[in-house]
Amino acid sequence: MTVDIEKLRALLDVLNEKDIAEFEHEDEATRIRVVRGARGLVTHVAPAFAALGSAASPRTEAPPAAPTATEPAADSVDVTSPFVGTFYRAASPDAPSFVEIGSVVRAGQTLCIVEAMKLMNEIEAESSGTITEVFAQNGKAVEFGQKLFRIKKA
Repeated sequence: MTVDIEKLRALLDVLNEKDIAEFEHEDEATRIRVVRGARGLVTHVAPAFAALGSAASPRTEAPPAAPTATEPAADSVDVTSPFVGTFYRAASPDAPSFVEIGSVVRAGQTLCIVEAMKLMNEIEAESSGTITEVFAQNGKAVEFGQKLFRIKKA
């Protein structure tokens, strides 16, 4: 893993200048996460998740197991959060949820809202099917890549 220190310093300067509290970037080789809080600026640079199973890793690869609650079956797809934010199942506290377990959805249909930096972002279904699981809790924080829903493809 190689990180260009000058590029990292420039990135941190821009984030500080724009008063951005949290930033995350991942490419094929590197994952960078910057969080600013009460304790100041914390920067974490790590190999990307894809690189964790490399030959340099002391871990051994286990054979693929049967689908579990954490991995979808071949006929299912998981909808994940595209960024860090707050998960909402409905457009407002008194409105009904966009979807429930058992709801039939079509591609492009709104499943939830993730609020990030005071922006309400609608998360849409990428494929048609039936909601089989809801992983996130209403009003709670979600991370980048965190599972929100599981959809059994139609």
